[in-house]
Amino acid sequence: MRRFVAIALLLLLTVPLAVQAQDPVELRITWYDDGNEGEVLRDLLDRFEAENPDIRVVIDTVPYSSILEQLPLQVEAGEAPDMARVTDFAAFRGHYLDLRPLVADAAYWDESFPVAVFDALRQEGDGDALFGFPNQFTVTGPFINRTLFEQAGIEVPSDSSDAVTWDEWTAAAAEVAAATETPYAVAIDRSGHRVAGPAFSNGATFFEEDGSIVMDTQGLRDTLQMIADWHADGITPAEVWLGSGGSYSPADPYFINGQLVMYMSGSWQVGRFSTDIDDAFDWEVVPNPTGAGGSTGMPGGTVMVAFGDTEHPEEVARVMDYLVQVDILKEFTERTLFIPGHLNLGELDYQTDSALAGAALSMFASEVPKLSDQAYELQYGGQAFAINNPIRDRLTQLLAGELTMDDAVARIQQDVDDALATAAQ
Repeated sequence: MRRFVAIALLLLLTVPLAVQAQDPVELRITWYDDGNEGEVLRDLLDRFEAENPDIRVVIDTVPYSSILEQLPLQVEAGEAPDMARVTDFAAFRGHYLDLRPLVADAAYWDESFPVAVFDALRQEGDGDALFGFPNQFTVTGPFINRTLFEQAGIEVPSDSSDAVTWDEWTAAAAEVAAATETPYAVAIDRSGHRVAGPAFSNGATFFEEDGSIVMDTQGLRDTLQMIADWHADGITPAEVWLGSGGSYSPADPYFINGQLVMYMSGSWQVGRFSTDIDDAFDWEVVPNPTGAGGSTGMPGGTVMVAFGDTEHPEEVARVMDYLVQVDILKEFTERTLFIPGHLNLGELDYQTDSALAGAALSMFASEVPKLSDQAYELQYGGQAFAINNPIRDRLTQLLAGELTMDDAVARIQQDVDDALATAAQ
């Protein structure tokens, strides 16, 4: 009897352990949305889970500001998620998981994505480590409300010229706004990345041949003054730059609601505009304005990364390997209306009935060859946020009347120097 009781107790104790051993591994992705990409990712991961019942993937969707401000603190505190969608590649250097020894075919990764993106994630000593992959490429550029131009009887400047300056676009947009009683003529997202494109077009050169970074250039001053003039003239929504509480702030609600003639943003807005604007008015992308530095926007995009603190590196690698496959990444790109980060997806069949969205994506794609060397160096050279954030913050102070132009430019230079010195320690 004693022997029977002991065996029964042993069985009772081992049953929960057996059940627990069969529970799937839970992985978490910190994610933000510009449009429907989170919904598409969930659909793709549902299929992955059906084929891999030992893994469950949870998507934690947060505002973009949390990716910039909260995620770095979590990672530094050792509380990183397993994976995340990020735009500040250098911020997490030293915390990534090297996927090269874990993925099924590392050579496929090497052949499928730009090496510049891989290098942007690496720090000295990382060699050929694979920390993640670009799941979209972006290009900045202006949107216009063509319907408002037509209602005003004013020609769209780029219809008759391949070289339209920012001053010419501003004057035309202001004329349209006045004629149609539209509240605002022109706006730009509160972002140093967004300001950099116009600055480079206006002739700014931050990166010198000797490796130094010089922010006080006429092109940057002209761009800061241009945006200051928009505010002084009341042709831009002041809330975007002065009412945002110090973080990133887009001006897209004004454009979507027909309150804005011209909007400087980027290709990630196409999916949202095709849904939220629908047929309320005709919107389109126009070439980046030209100047002393040519006609250039800023490259960009998001990278799906894995973090080294994960307790399940093999399972993370399986998820990442699934998401980089041609059929999966092609579907993600076609359904989210993004420019692909993968080099070999072939011809894309974007899943949209909107001719406006298709034309916008084509225009953004045509802007890629025009991107300047300075723009690529800023985005992928490792100094992006060390430069972009001071431009954003000091321009805000200039607009608020807290700094003069000379003081703002001097503070930008000092902020950049301080950030780079800290990063070098």
